[in-house]
Amino acid sequence: MTAPDLAAVRRPAQRRLGGPRTLWKRLARAIGDLLPKGLYARSLIIIIAPVVLLQSVIAYTFMERHWQLVTKRLSSAVTADVAALIDIYEVYPQDKDAETLSRIAGERLNLDLDILKGAKIPPPGPRPFFSILDEALSDELKRQIGRPFWIDTVGRSNLIEIRVAIPDGVMRITARRSQAYASNSHIFLVWMIGSSMVLLGVAILFLRNQIKPILRLAAVAEGFGKGREIEFRPRGAREVRQAGHAFIEMKRRIERAMEQRTTMLNGVSHDLRTIITRFRLSLALIEQTPEIDELLRDVDEMSRMLEGYLAFARGDSAENAAPTDMRALLEDLRTDVERLGAQVSDFELAGSPSVTVRPDAFRRCLFNLAANAARYGETVAISGRAEARAFFVSIDDDGPGIALESREEVFKPFVRLDDARQDAGGSGLGLSIARDIARAHGGDVSLHDSPLGGLRATVRVPA
Repeated sequence: MTAPDLAAVRRPAQRRLGGPRTLWKRLARAIGDLLPKGLYARSLIIIIAPVVLLQSVIAYTFMERHWQLVTKRLSSAVTADVAALIDIYEVYPQDKDAETLSRIAGERLNLDLDILKGAKIPPPGPRPFFSILDEALSDELKRQIGRPFWIDTVGRSNLIEIRVAIPDGVMRITARRSQAYASNSHIFLVWMIGSSMVLLGVAILFLRNQIKPILRLAAVAEGFGKGREIEFRPRGAREVRQAGHAFIEMKRRIERAMEQRTTMLNGVSHDLRTIITRFRLSLALIEQTPEIDELLRDVDEMSRMLEGYLAFARGDSAENAAPTDMRALLEDLRTDVERLGAQVSDFELAGSPSVTVRPDAFRRCLFNLAANAARYGETVAISGRAEARAFFVSIDDDGPGIALESREEVFKPFVRLDDARQDAGGSGLGLSIARDIARAHGGDVSLHDSPLGGLRATVRVPA
């Protein structure tokens, strides 16, 4: 196969696998998916990972250099003593029973020596999985003695046994493990790991105290977005306190702007109501004719539209959130629907009825949806259910419904559909006000097909 053919075959494979940059991005994304998402957990990883890496490098260096070197030196000294005993035994045959040699080995070298005449070297046993002593002692015996030998470093924990072949049998030497092995080196590792655990414990304790103000700030910001007033005082590190003070200042500016807007709208409302009242008085003083009746209806319609516009622009932000009994609120809503002339076929409430909302605003949200259902349907069903983190209220009707592609359009202010169900003869703000109130609570309003054949409006607010 020629070079161009190989290149042609290689290109599709490279496209499938991607270049190095693509592979790196995929690897980084996979690692990111495995890592925790919380700030506290990630901060712990930032602290713990370098400590663990440093401890691993130190432990490996200690094991590789210091521990092995000390063990090798100690094993070399013990082997030298054994070699000296063998030389003495062979050079001075007058000590036939080796009693003097055994005494010297015990008193001067701390070794127990026995001569097993006529014995043979046992077969080699299985080597330990991890034993620096076994490896170092075997190497030294091969290098200094050069005779068949057998060692046991694991049979008795505090002793090691060495057997070396001699012309008339086997010389058996028993020594303490500490003579050939750096047995106290683990103390360094224990102190290192223990001190690291103490330092990590202190770091975790302080880190938890630093994370708490951030979580508190997030909870207060979320509560403010839901219309809940939560007491807050900046704490923690300087940067966290700066963020807390910035949030408080932002909150004050928003409240000040909303207060100014409410004051302005109240003034506009007062002036416009005065003018409308003048119109009504002027029309009342004029002779009542069909034309005058039509003008009065126009004035009434103008008054209703004005109230709707002002309510939409003003909102209900001044009201504080409080725990509200949803059962009582939905009972009142059922009564209002019946007063509008619709029949309530079903009323259900599942779960805890207590939800923290702004009562008047939430009642208005539900009334707008219920009034819309009563206007276009003859039968209305009301249901509520509490879940782990949210409370849902569903209002069903048997009216004509709204086409799927138009269900988001009807929430826009002043939007009317040709075959609309939205505020016929009204201001076109009922659904907009309902959704704004639900979103001000941190929830939303959605429209679906109803089991009754019409439209289902579902309100969701955080529990």
